[in-house]
Amino acid sequence: MDQRGRTPEVDWPARPDLSLALNRMGTFDWDLDSGRMHLDTTALEVLGLRPEQFDGTPAGLRRRVVPDDRARLDGRVEQALGDGRSHYGAYFRTLGEDGSTAWTHVQGHILRDPHGRAYRVIGVLRDAAEDPGEPGAAGERDEGRRRMTGVVERTTAILAHARTVNDVTDVLKDPEALGHLGAVSVMLGVVDGGRIHLVAEGQLGSYVPEIEYTRIDADFPMSEAVRTLQPVFLASREEFQRRYPLLWPYIEPLAVRSGVYLPLIAQGRPVGALGLLYTRDGDFNAEERNLLVALGSGIAQGLQRAMLFEQEHDLAEGLQRAMLPRVIPQVPGAQIAVRYRAARIGRDIGGDWYDVVPLGEGRVGVAIGDVEGHDTDAAAVMGQLRIVLRAYVLEGHTPGTAMARASAFLRDLATERFATCTYAELDLNSGMLHIVRAGHLDPVVRRGDGSCHRIRVAGGLPLGLPPREQRGSGTGYPVTTVELHPGDTLLLCTDGLVERPGDDSETGMRELLEAAEHGPADVEELADVLCDLVGDAGGGDDMALLLLRRRGDPAPRGGGPLHQRLVPGDPDGPAMARHLIRAAAAAWGARERADEVELAADELMVNALVHTDGGGQVSLRLTAAGRIRIEVEDHSSAMPRRREADDWAVSGRGLLLVERLADDWGVEPRGAGKCVWCEFAVPAPGRADGPADG
Repeated sequence: MDQRGRTPEVDWPARPDLSLALNRMGTFDWDLDSGRMHLDTTALEVLGLRPEQFDGTPAGLRRRVVPDDRARLDGRVEQALGDGRSHYGAYFRTLGEDGSTAWTHVQGHILRDPHGRAYRVIGVLRDAAEDPGEPGAAGERDEGRRRMTGVVERTTAILAHARTVNDVTDVLKDPEALGHLGAVSVMLGVVDGGRIHLVAEGQLGSYVPEIEYTRIDADFPMSEAVRTLQPVFLASREEFQRRYPLLWPYIEPLAVRSGVYLPLIAQGRPVGALGLLYTRDGDFNAEERNLLVALGSGIAQGLQRAMLFEQEHDLAEGLQRAMLPRVIPQVPGAQIAVRYRAARIGRDIGGDWYDVVPLGEGRVGVAIGDVEGHDTDAAAVMGQLRIVLRAYVLEGHTPGTAMARASAFLRDLATERFATCTYAELDLNSGMLHIVRAGHLDPVVRRGDGSCHRIRVAGGLPLGLPPREQRGSGTGYPVTTVELHPGDTLLLCTDGLVERPGDDSETGMRELLEAAEHGPADVEELADVLCDLVGDAGGGDDMALLLLRRRGDPAPRGGGPLHQRLVPGDPDGPAMARHLIRAAAAAWGARERADEVELAADELMVNALVHTDGGGQVSLRLTAAGRIRIEVEDHSSAMPRRREADDWAVSGRGLLLVERLADDWGVEPRGAGKCVWCEFAVPAPGRADGPADG
């Protein structure tokens, strides 16, 4: 004691941390970015944890939470983080090492950056055993009344956020919700025509398969509640047996002594019924009846809202799926897989789409895109845009021109919407892949050896936006050309696959590349693996995915490609190219046709240098089909017309010669230019590997 006779228990005034500790209130600090969590000494004591038992993560705390309360606690936190709140609070039960339970209350303060992203939670954990209205409070009767009132209020508030019937049934099974009413069993029936469908039950032993479907005019209490729009109260087992003999055989084996069946009425009509069974004897007093009727009203509103959301979403999703291709065509030489997942947020849907367009002669076009917005109008615009892009491609327009025309079409719709899109054309014979991009994600290629990389495609503006001023005759959508080897897979997706809450799209893209690199070779299996990346981490957006794998084994070693620039006024370029082409033809087993190959290549090179500006490039490769392919690219978009004297092909004589010499030839648009090609078959027995890497 001090000189005045007082016992100095604590410093005065008490320090904040000491005040908290004396009231069994501990603090926590949770770094959302790293996932680390700090609990002070008192918080560990409240949870019944020794310091060495806590690993510094939320998972270490969750092990002390009663399993039935974990999902509810997680949901409360996720809802607060997602709704932009600054605080949240929740009661939950902790589990002691001896199996005992105790009530705990958590209060968290959420810190957010200037963009609204939550990055840290600081809060308090406290022992809630003596809270009014919670288990352990004094005054059993007052506690029960407060608890029932609180259950009705909490259940109604939670149901306001229910979006599906499953959300409603999950609430009914929540121990904190209806379990606190003292009921040992909870049943929910939904009106379906002239029947009641039992869709949920809250405890094993109360579910009766034989009465999963009952008629509204049947002699059951749930049917009577729906039929009369009045609650049915049963105060004893004798009343169960006397009033409902058809139900009694199912009730008799249970420890049930009373029950109530509430009609769920929304907008003046029954949408379902709620059944609660009790082990207590006796009738329900007026206050209990009023609370139960209020509970039924809240559940009815939540159930009707959830049913409408499901109906509207199913309608919108059906519209969206009707706009997508019903069947993915089989394309010889390719394996294609598509996936689509809708964001289930009421009637909100997106404008994601994909398409596969067989173009004949071993060519195929693939597209993927996303119309801005999440509503039925976005889905309708998506359908129109997909069809018009397909039409332009099938008309024979180049990828860049088709994309430019699709953009003009979207502007003419006057919807004030824009869309992103990627379109790629693949020649399965040569492996040449021509890609055009309109504000969309870069595509990804997985090589035959499993390595993955992004293709940096020079993109144009999203579709529907006013075009920039173009110099020359460009479309505004440049074409990027790459080679897809046998065994390679092209991956196209919308941003719903790579977006992650709280992170930029680069995080999701890195996860995508890693999953693709280690995933199975089969495109169907790989598509499933990539879709699983979204899971609960998705950002709530739609997602479309398209994979195209070029079939076949890798080309023989030494099979090219060979490239040589053609510059006007440089006589050494064509001469060097002729020398390399002749040597490669001989090395690849076409020695007897080397003169024909060299002569055809010379004609194509001369035409490019004489009749176009800016020169070009000559390429040579041995295809997987065993053919020597020569390609000469230039920067002129004018197509050769063999029979016109003043056209590109010197009165047609050069192309006539190529046609006579080669087994096949043709012309392909390449963005602002074109490619003239020809192929020579190589006898299989005479093929050999050679040093033609160029």
